[in-house]
Amino acid sequence: MAKKKLHEEHEEHVDESWLIPYADLLTLLLALFIVLFAQRSEDTAKTSAMMESLYNAFNTVSVFETNSGGQTPSNTNNTNNEIKPEPIPNPKSENKDKKDSEDEKRLQQLMKRLQKFIDENKLNAEISLTDLREGIQITLKDRIVFDSGSDHINRNFDPILEDIVKMLKMVDNSIIIEGHTDNQPIHSSNFPSNWELSSARALSVVHYFQNHNIAPNRLRFSGYGEFKPVYPNNTPEHREANRRVNIIILRK
Repeated sequence: MAKKKLHEEHEEHVDESWLIPYADLLTLLLALFIVLFAQRSEDTAKTSAMMESLYNAFNTVSVFETNSGGQTPSNTNNTNNEIKPEPIPNPKSENKDKKDSEDEKRLQQLMKRLQKFIDENKLNAEISLTDLREGIQITLKDRIVFDSGSDHINRNFDPILEDIVKMLKMVDNSIIIEGHTDNQPIHSSNFPSNWELSSARALSVVHYFQNHNIAPNRLRFSGYGEFKPVYPNNTPEHREANRRVNIIILRK
């Protein structure tokens, strides 16, 4: 009787319901290996397509690490959507820009005052202003500053030059004084050529500025002789325009 009961127990049906979750687990592991294999490839487009397919198949957010940071896969190229960090402001650069702006403002105010002075004193035929890239240029025709062939500043021009000096003290920019002549040769004991004459005239203006309390370290001078004309030296009017002294207040 005991043998018959034991035989009946062996013939009972074995419960295999555990196979279903086990099969699901194997499927997920297979999917994981496929994804890991796909990520070995450098083709990001194929990887994104694979993740999109898996997302659509399981209809859920992927739990696998992706280039999009574990979010829902997309066929959009992630490199195009990369958020670039904003540049960190540089206080020194901002302060420099502000200082440059203030310097330029003062330079423009100086130019307005100079132009007003020229207009009020009816000096437009003798003095002109030009806003150059390197700075503000004051051009003085030599006839108002010097006697012919001389490097001594005309006494009649002294009050005008003194007013110009006062306005130049509004700023602390460096100043270049340039001497220019026409192409007519000069031969004298003091000036063997136009080089010497143009340099001596520029130097006379430098000394005048220094004697009127313009800091010497702001001043430079150059003599160009006849070699930087504004017009061809082919008429008396052109030669007169070429005989000049330029005072250039440099931008910082």
